[in-house]
Amino acid sequence: MPNIHNTISFGLVSIPVVMNPIIRNNDTSFNQLHKKCLNRIEYIKYCDHCKMEVKEKDIIKGYEYEKNKYLTFPKEELNKLKPEAEHEIEIISFIDIKEIDPAYFEKSYILNTEKTSKAYNLFCEALRKVKKVALAKTVIGSKFYYCILRFNNVGIIMTTLFFQEEVVLPEEKIDLKVNEKELDLAIKLIEERSGKFEPAKYQDEYQDNIRKAISDKLNGKEVKSAKKHKKEKINDLLVALEKSLKKK
Repeated sequence: MPNIHNTISFGLVSIPVVMNPIIRNNDTSFNQLHKKCLNRIEYIKYCDHCKMEVKEKDIIKGYEYEKNKYLTFPKEELNKLKPEAEHEIEIISFIDIKEIDPAYFEKSYILNTEKTSKAYNLFCEALRKVKKVALAKTVIGSKFYYCILRFNNVGIIMTTLFFQEEVVLPEEKIDLKVNEKELDLAIKLIEERSGKFEPAKYQDEYQDNIRKAISDKLNGKEVKSAKKHKKEKINDLLVALEKSLKKK
């Protein structure tokens, strides 16, 4: 994804920013092959009615309002429907980030400036001081989003949010009935295993195994199964908690 130039709209203040995603896909890339000849599989856009391959310029979007009946929307019509927030990140409120359930977080971007900006620096410092996040709205590509802007030591992080209808959470609250002794042991187990979040420590074990398997196969070695630890199965919750506390 190339650099996207955008503008934070803060009241009557406009802050030009450059938006870049901060998440990259770390998965090993595989191609789909025909098992018989090992040739790569290609995806062809094909019209079954016309019995022919269709080029991208000849494809439009259609909404099926009845079975096999469509309202068609060329790209030009869809562009007319884009909200005003395109190329702008319009702040609408400032809130406490604790009010947002993490289930609503979607994708994050870094918002930086190409050159020193007094307005950008002021906005960062203001967010840091008030310890709040900015709730804003914007358009990325062809999709409208609400998002939050928060200060981070490297700049402003923008995180897009899912809409309420996209987040399917149960409406009923769970009834928490627990045994006090078991609860005390569970709390002790949590305290014993408490620590700090250190992302550098956490490696993608599956991808590491795939990369090792690729190296082994290139060197003519057999692919071995990953090591798996057998866990003792204990059906009694109290016994399981007690044994967990004794086990280092």
